[in-house]
Amino acid sequence: MRSLSVAATGMLAQQLNVDVISNNIANLSTTGFKRRRAEFADLLYQNYRRVGAQSSDSGTIVPSGVQTGLGVKPTAVYRITEQGNMQVTDNPLDLAISGKGYFQVELPNGDTAYTRAGALQRSSDGTIVTPDGYTVLPGITIPDDAVSITVDSSGEVFAQIDGQVAPQNLGQLELATFPNEAGLEAIGDNLFLETQASGGPITAVPGTDGFGTIQQGFLETSNVNVVSEITDLITAQRAYEMNSKVIQASDQMMGTLTQLR
Repeated sequence: MRSLSVAATGMLAQQLNVDVISNNIANLSTTGFKRRRAEFADLLYQNYRRVGAQSSDSGTIVPSGVQTGLGVKPTAVYRITEQGNMQVTDNPLDLAISGKGYFQVELPNGDTAYTRAGALQRSSDGTIVTPDGYTVLPGITIPDDAVSITVDSSGEVFAQIDGQVAPQNLGQLELATFPNEAGLEAIGDNLFLETQASGGPITAVPGTDGFGTIQQGFLETSNVNVVSEITDLITAQRAYEMNSKVIQASDQMMGTLTQLR
């Protein structure tokens, strides 16, 4: 009975859907996290009577035909990159991006990763780094005698040095954008890597056309909406139950056949 395998594909699809929703909810408090959505497509169809075929020698055409579907399959887990809320922290090294763009991070192997999480820190030598100690490009170092740090909306970093009137310009942060942000590969730790699907990075100073601005003393929260996630979870659970009912009904029908004498 084809309904058994069809319903099985439906249960597997809803299981993946619940996995994606649970990951969204688990990252509700993750800085800069972007929620994901599972996308599905129907499988191939079996034709018993092909639509558009001739039904007689006079050239009459079958208007609809007879097709039966073979189930469902996952096609993508899409990342939704809408802006998260801004949370005030008043920490001078907490930086949020208001608009499009990613911070650039140098990994230990020399590759460049990208992140929206701006909870930055200061290393032992004064370099601005991520919580894992990865250098935030271009590698700005804060002097030991700096009494305060200021990052303006265009990404320029200034330090107020003890005994000096004018602040010292330490460097310029740049942001990167991609033609297809959903094509970035997530590697964990709030980091993404460039792929062929994402296209190459386009870098510019914050505030340039098409790029966001830097907000010092803020963090971008996760863009997960709890209400919609719980609603989607209930829908996925009910869909899973309905597919299991189809399997139960198919099993009962097969049981009826085996009892015939």
